[in-house]
Amino acid sequence: MGLSWKEKVFLALLGSAVALGLTALVLVLVEAVNVLLPPDTKFGIVFDAGSSHTSLFVYRWPVDKENGTGVVSQALACQVEGPGISSYASNPAQAGESLRGCLEEALALIPEAQHRGTPMFLGATAGMRLLSQKNSSQAGDIFAAVTRVLGGSPVDFQGAKLLDGQDEGAFGWITINYVLGLLIKYSFSGKWTRPPEGTLVGALDLGGASTQIAFVPRGPVLDTSTQATFHLYGSSYSVYTRSYLCYGRDQMLSRLLAGLVQRQNHSAGPVGHPCYHSGYRTTLPLASLYESPCVHTAAPQNLTQNLTVEGTGNPGACVVAIRELFNCSSHQGLGDCAFDRVHQPPLWGQFYAFSNFYYTFHFLNLTSQQSLGAANDTVWEFCQESWEQVEASYPGQDRWLRDYCACGLYILTLLTEGYGFSEETWPSIQFRKQAGGMDIGWTLGYMLNLTGMIPAEAPAQWRAESYGIWAAGVAFVVLTLLAVLGAAAVQFIWPRD
Repeated sequence: MGLSWKEKVFLALLGSAVALGLTALVLVLVEAVNVLLPPDTKFGIVFDAGSSHTSLFVYRWPVDKENGTGVVSQALACQVEGPGISSYASNPAQAGESLRGCLEEALALIPEAQHRGTPMFLGATAGMRLLSQKNSSQAGDIFAAVTRVLGGSPVDFQGAKLLDGQDEGAFGWITINYVLGLLIKYSFSGKWTRPPEGTLVGALDLGGASTQIAFVPRGPVLDTSTQATFHLYGSSYSVYTRSYLCYGRDQMLSRLLAGLVQRQNHSAGPVGHPCYHSGYRTTLPLASLYESPCVHTAAPQNLTQNLTVEGTGNPGACVVAIRELFNCSSHQGLGDCAFDRVHQPPLWGQFYAFSNFYYTFHFLNLTSQQSLGAANDTVWEFCQESWEQVEASYPGQDRWLRDYCACGLYILTLLTEGYGFSEETWPSIQFRKQAGGMDIGWTLGYMLNLTGMIPAEAPAQWRAESYGIWAAGVAFVVLTLLAVLGAAAVQFIWPRD
């Protein structure tokens, strides 16, 4: 016997009520509040305006913060076309225009609704520090041009800043320890924990105009000007950090050549360069060598002529010339001294070497934890190859090819005779470009530090309370619907007389 029409209606109403109840339950279980509420991810943009090039990085982090510092990851890395902004001294407007391409990539990545709430920063490093020393007016014009372009974008541009060398080193230290999970770590138990302090690593950075070292020493830092203190994830860190202006790769190469010119009478013929491969020959305007404030050697009287340089391929003589760039005399009786009369506490722990440390040793196949002796042998053998051999072995790399010998020997000298690494401590250095899927440099550390200034829009406690209220509301609506449907069903099946 079939169902009556009243029974069919009742079953349909009952099925609808059950479906509504199950839907509400699923929404509760998957925390649909996360879909209904505004996005819980924030973004930040940092321009790294270095001496030889500019890079843009986009970082993102959840709105909820852990002990005052956002959990940040890298969302985009973009290399700006052209040289560093300090190279546009004669055309400041172009410094700003050069940034537009990468800026457009960042804006395309970040949801448009979040543009206005996205902070953007530009940090200029050693190249602009040198230009500021040489011509502060030109440096000011470049910063003004950069500000006009970036300030006109839809994001929250918070200014272009000349980054201090000490900060550059310290923020690099924060970056590498963060990406390695040595500042904070998410455990299997679902809690954020702080790893043991003894696991922290040091940072070694080699840019185009400066080099930085930063690490947590075992003993006290006698020179407080080299000490930086940070408060991250509820913990305080005291870091030794030191930056050496004019000891970056490009400035080192200029100082090295200027020293060779001073010791040789270039008017009598070509200047022999022991760090260039034998058979290499180049000509450059003599005046260009003395444009940098880092070159302190006396310039020849006639700067209008050209300078011819010939490689001699002599690594021993190259090391002698490089050593003359360093001043390792004791620093006012403070004991331990790296170079340039600066106090440095004894090295301790593991170190990560990045930027030009990595690029040079990667080219020389020395990033696989080779011993100091093996690294020395490899660089010396490469330097003794003729220019013809080198060009044949590495086609298409003419831009930097002539300088890898000098840079390799410079890195070995800087790390051993400058910073004080030995045969025993050399294995503690790892040469890396990335860690944890993120580029190593000062920008992430800078962003991590600045996230403490960005208020959380939806703290965990607020979200829990909102979710409870929302869930209670859903339950109330469902129960009300069930009651109405039940009453309707009763009316259909048992109508009043």
